Amino acid sequence: MKFSEQWLREWVNPELNTQQLADQITMAGLEVDAIEAVAGDFSGVIVGEILVAEQHPDADKLRVCKVSDGKDEFQVVCGAPNARAGIKVPFATVGAVLPGNFKIKKAKLRGVESFGMLCGPDELELGESTGGLMELSPEAQTGQDLRDALGLNDKLIELGLTPNRSDCLSLRGIARDVAVLNGLAIKEPDCSPVPAVNDEQREINIEAEEDCPRYCGRVIRNIDISQPSPLWLQEKLRRAGLRSIDAVVDVTNYILLELGQPLHGFDLARLDGGIRVRLAEQGEKLTLLDGQELELRNDSMVIADEKKALALAGIMGGKESAVSESTKDIFLESAFFAPEKLAGRARSYGLHTDSSHRFERGVDYELPMQAIERATRLITEIVGGEPGPVVERTTAHLPEPQHISLREERIEKMLAMPVPAERVETILSGLGLIVEQADGGWAVTTPSWRFDLAIEVDLLEELARIVGYNNLPVKPITDSLEIIAKPESQIGVSDVRRRMTALGYQEAITYSFVDPAWQKAMFPEAKAVPLINPISADLADMRLSHWPGLLKAVAHNLNRQQSRVRLFETGLCFVPEQDGSLTQEATLSAVLTGDRLPENWHAKGEKVDFYDAKGDLESLLKLVAGRDFRFQSGEHPALHPGQTAEILLNDKVVGRIGALHPSLAKQFDLGQGVYLFEIKLAAVTERQVPSFKTPSRYPEVRRDLAVVVDRKTPAQSVLDAARAAAGEHLVNLNLFDIYEGEGIDPQRKSLAIGLTYRDSSRTLNEEEVNESVGHVIRALEEGFGATLRN
Repeated sequence: MKFSEQWLREWVNPELNTQQLADQITMAGLEVDAIEAVAGDFSGVIVGEILVAEQHPDADKLRVCKVSDGKDEFQVVCGAPNARAGIKVPFATVGAVLPGNFKIKKAKLRGVESFGMLCGPDELELGESTGGLMELSPEAQTGQDLRDALGLNDKLIELGLTPNRSDCLSLRGIARDVAVLNGLAIKEPDCSPVPAVNDEQREINIEAEEDCPRYCGRVIRNIDISQPSPLWLQEKLRRAGLRSIDAVVDVTNYILLELGQPLHGFDLARLDGGIRVRLAEQGEKLTLLDGQELELRNDSMVIADEKKALALAGIMGGKESAVSESTKDIFLESAFFAPEKLAGRARSYGLHTDSSHRFERGVDYELPMQAIERATRLITEIVGGEPGPVVERTTAHLPEPQHISLREERIEKMLAMPVPAERVETILSGLGLIVEQADGGWAVTTPSWRFDLAIEVDLLEELARIVGYNNLPVKPITDSLEIIAKPESQIGVSDVRRRMTALGYQEAITYSFVDPAWQKAMFPEAKAVPLINPISADLADMRLSHWPGLLKAVAHNLNRQQSRVRLFETGLCFVPEQDGSLTQEATLSAVLTGDRLPENWHAKGEKVDFYDAKGDLESLLKLVAGRDFRFQSGEHPALHPGQTAEILLNDKVVGRIGALHPSLAKQFDLGQGVYLFEIKLAAVTERQVPSFKTPSRYPEVRRDLAVVVDRKTPAQSVLDAARAAAGEHLVNLNLFDIYEGEGIDPQRKSLAIGLTYRDSSRTLNEEEVNESVGHVIRALEEGFGATLRN
């Protein structure tokens, strides 16, 4: 936000110099980014009027002008193409000094004497070059010093506002803070109703009720658009970085800066019927004021008449209905558009305007009526016109003020100093809040222009910045700290990270929002949470998993010749539920691809496979030894069929592991096998507390079995059945071989199982062991049709 210091002082004029004012504003949380002069350093330049402009006798591009200073006439040779009789321009007299210490002297150009110089805006550092003279308003007084005529002894102050302070995107908002800081009152402009002088009006129908809770419109007939904007208006716009176009547009831009309310004027003759505030039809075309033709989406709001779209609501007007030199009647609109609905729409079309900048952050929803009355008054004063009545439409979706409790005892605790009750009420009331005393403090109601105040600490921040952060006492932070016992059953996330790092992985930190296309490809059935205002189109959905972000990182590395990649990430994923709620689940995810070992003289360049990923995961799970983790085959749309497993804990799925589906690897242009796993973080951060058992002094007995079962039978199912049948003396069960091939039915496989028996109080005899082995064999025969391998 850039504004003129003189303009601010019209609202509120504290007894501070420019630097003191800037420092005060900065300490109040409205950081001043820059202070610069309105114009360059020059003297001796006055308002001159060209009386005669004739062609130079010896130069085609020069003119010989007679210029009046109000008393005398001077001959000046000028090369500007717009030098003509009847206009007023800056006139640097002989002896004047222009920026850069350039002194004006009597000169002779192509044999004709010149007594001074007519100036363009760039020569006075009043703006960029226009290729000609700077034309002044006809009402400028001839002979007056230009600095006085234009009020150039002024400074421009530029603020770097944070997005929450949308109320300070106007002079009124800044003045409100300055007034409270200095204990002054502000001088409000005249926003009183302008009486209607005719009954002309247009019907307004709000169809997009959530997007546009309030819309006001007024017809003004018989304006004289040829009348230029007054000099004071042109100067205020210029200093804010806006150029003068015509009186109607200038007034709407002025209200934008003065009150913070974007307005728009339509040429009434180009409207067919009433006004409709609606969502665009998919593919509907609209040519904007800048000449750009848009193909609209059906989520975009437009201002339309009965036949066509007129403007992209809250962003930019359309060219076809714009005010032009032939305009006689206008329809003036003033509206409130919901910030959360408008957020990101301008950016999605590659646009960013002063209007969208304000509407996206939040405009005072009670302001449209004041603004349209203020604009009507200025327009009729400048170009005349006959206003009709204001038509206002509202919906049930207007925001409501927040009601916040402020406790007196919290003020001293949070600010480290007491603030008198009277001072608290003065500050909050001065900021526009409604303050009522309540038990132990105050009941505060927020004003319509403050969207950033919702809880008690927001009010404490308001008090702190008005009292002055530099005035708050500096005290060391003291508190009683208790050493909290760390349960032995808890494994810290830092321990998990250290284990993954020891396994050769590097920790990645990716965005919590991901590319919708990548996420949809990996989770086609899931519905992600879309961002209202994404920073880019490929970061528009909240992640359902870390996998899309990690795969983007893998692709980034592969594209830079880093073929061996091992990454892991911990953090929250965001899963919508059917009832509309959102589950935020902490997970650990990892991805690996490339060679099994780093390049060295004895490595064979073997690529990682499913069992490398599974081995790393099992090593991680040893952190929580004692928990009943199991793997079983599973399916997932992002993973390769046949190379996918579910991770179970106490028979509940807590994660997945597998190879990336080849079609996705091709779609993501990865070009090599990629393996992933993901597991709930709670599953690897909680363990059973170790307990001591006296080791047995008696020998153990081992029996090995080789059983032949169907090839599709999971080995884990065979082990589970064997363990259940073996009895209480079984202390270890191990699958040590799987064989398929010669000597075995092609539809079957051989599993070699080692069973280890031991008792803590005696030596087991042969009969007991043989009986247990017999139970195991019968269980496998009955459950799986197993046979002993010869």
